[in-house]
Amino acid sequence: MFKKIAQALKKTTEKFTHAVGSVIPLKKKLTAEDIDLVEEILISADVGVDTTMEIIDELTERTSAGELSGEDAIKILERHLLDVLGEPQRIVADKKPFVIIVVGVNGTGKTTTIGKLAKRFKDEGKKVLLAAGDTFRAAAQEQLEIWAERVGVDIHKGAEKADPASVVFDAIEKAKARGYDVVIADTAGRLHTKKNLMEELKKIVRVAGKALEGAPHEVLLVIDATTGQNGLSQAEVFAQSVPITGLVLTKLDGTARGGIAVAIRRKLGIPIKLVGVGEKAEDLLDFDPEEYVKALVAGGE
Repeated sequence: MFKKIAQALKKTTEKFTHAVGSVIPLKKKLTAEDIDLVEEILISADVGVDTTMEIIDELTERTSAGELSGEDAIKILERHLLDVLGEPQRIVADKKPFVIIVVGVNGTGKTTTIGKLAKRFKDEGKKVLLAAGDTFRAAAQEQLEIWAERVGVDIHKGAEKADPASVVFDAIEKAKARGYDVVIADTAGRLHTKKNLMEELKKIVRVAGKALEGAPHEVLLVIDATTGQNGLSQAEVFAQSVPITGLVLTKLDGTARGGIAVAIRRKLGIPIKLVGVGEKAEDLLDFDPEEYVKALVAGGE
């Protein structure tokens, strides 16, 4: 798993770790100029202004108080990043049926994430039902159907243009009646700036709770890591509309700004639970903050 994370962060570490390494060789005493360069590197990796300034303030204070080696600076950097990211939080299907609603804008890899997540539960021996809650795009249902066939799980579809909330409601009722362990509901890839679509998303969450007390057990927001700060803006709007329980950061292997995970966690306090690191069905990993920071700072060494 660590190798996959390290490989996914390769573009970020090429920019981040190599730059840090050239600025602060481990045995070198840090100067004010070095710290300025570290600040530039952190900002360019999208770690976020608040976290960057906390790191820089401590480096500056420690340097002013005496000698600070590159090794000490790396430890400070790692500690701050881990403090922000917190403890790992896994998705545990401890209810039956366990209901997951997946949200996000078009193009983030939402449908692919659902397929990969379904495979994971299937491999654990669970009976999985996908709910095609995106009824506005015929292609969306087709894509979900392809994934259902690929990983060997069932799918519940409504009529084209059917009310998405009713599709999710019926899927949960079907799961209760037929002994499914997990329901994963797709939703329309809505523009987070469209108020009526966000209201519809609220309705889906409400209706899920009417179909099954306590549902949904997870509301996962899928964010494309390559969008950087725009992904943070999306997350803020979704979090204002529905109770997001976790984030899925996709396309981590396609960006040099993998530090966005830190910025999102810091800003919203919502845990990152999964990361997408490739196209294969098994390329959806539990997010482990320690492995992430190790790969980010040490470049996988």
